[in-house]
Amino acid sequence: MTEPVFTVEQARYRYRDRVVLDGVSLTVRAGESVALVGRNGCGKSTLLRLLTGADRPESGRVLLHGRPAYAQRRRDVARQVAVLHQQLPPVPGLTVRQLVAQGRYPHRGPLGMLWRPEDAEASTALAATGVTGLADRQVDTLSGGERQRVRLALALAQRTPVLLLDEPTTFLDVRHQLEVLSLVRRLHTERGLTVVTVLHELDHAARFTDRVVALAGGRVRADGPPGDVVTPALLADVFGVRGRVFADAHTATVRALADEPLEEE
Repeated sequence: MTEPVFTVEQARYRYRDRVVLDGVSLTVRAGESVALVGRNGCGKSTLLRLLTGADRPESGRVLLHGRPAYAQRRRDVARQVAVLHQQLPPVPGLTVRQLVAQGRYPHRGPLGMLWRPEDAEASTALAATGVTGLADRQVDTLSGGERQRVRLALALAQRTPVLLLDEPTTFLDVRHQLEVLSLVRRLHTERGLTVVTVLHELDHAARFTDRVVALAGGRVRADGPPGDVVTPALLADVFGVRGRVFADAHTATVRALADEPLEEE
């Protein structure tokens, strides 16, 4: 069994007066591909922030390689974990190549200079995500699908063993959703990355990851292989819908079909 990358023990987190996470526990081991699923506002993105140490739990522990994530220096965390956020920050006038090169910041020397090998890493990230041809384009001229690939290139340029993705398919059409998730899946396989992805679509979680963690009511309601976790009971308990689950021979995964919303208790 591989070593734990993230260890979450009875983590509790409150935002203002609302408890977002209430006693969450889970372990993510090296080389795993994990999907976090659940309704809007269930704490998926909050859990990602706890994993990186950007936020601190009110109680409980969140460890990165055995040490509290929030207590580690930001640059040290960035050398271990890359994060694909939901949106790019405003970057007027910046080219794709210049933006992706910013992913090398954790590896800069004391004067902030980049070595040639680090320039090569940025070029490698551009090639891996299929955006080399966009390298000299300004970021604010890109389409939604192109921006998403550039965001992924920015994360890959950090050259970390761990990749966290916060809703990577947001604002994308079906074609671009499949392209981005297929690319992440391929990089996970080829590079042996540890990947944790926040996803809304259960079908995407079942097809493109090996483990599904479902959150509801601030707690982990289910955790395991997609074929074990994605069930009609999960649709009702976590998503509040009546639905069906069936095997898909084409993708060798399970598919979920929501039929109707259940009445709120």
